[in-house]
Amino acid sequence: MQEQIVTHLSPATNPILSGLTRIMASPITRTVSLLALCAAYIQGPLTKIFDFNGALAEMDHFGLHPTAFFAVAVIVFELTASAMVVSGLFRWIGALALAGFTLMATFIALRFWEMAPGMDRMMATNAFFEHVGLAGAFLFVAAFDLTRGAGK
Repeated sequence: MQEQIVTHLSPATNPILSGLTRIMASPITRTVSLLALCAAYIQGPLTKIFDFNGALAEMDHFGLHPTAFFAVAVIVFELTASAMVVSGLFRWIGALALAGFTLMATFIALRFWEMAPGMDRMMATNAFFEHVGLAGAFLFVAAFDLTRGAGK
């Protein structure tokens, strides 16, 4: 006769996990989490809007010409894709777009392998892999949205 193992890790039988599950599944938690995920893509364009000369300098620094076109395109893209992710309107498209954008920008801006060893290279390496992780989170959001649906 096989012994039955009772676990206390089931939300149905554990009041702490039940409460945590309720919090994690709430629409408020989902919205706050998606806002946090998109925070850099909301803050970045707002900074560019309020310091457009800085945005132009950034585009020039990365060799993106005409600078005004690319600055405006990045601002519109980041705000639109973020709104899609947070609102749920074609969330998977916005998430995939931000994942692709993040990877592309990471390979343009954080080319740590071309840097001399030292603190700057270490910081660029860390930022590179943080951005890869961010892109992965957007891929996860897209996959979840496509398989479970935005409103579920």
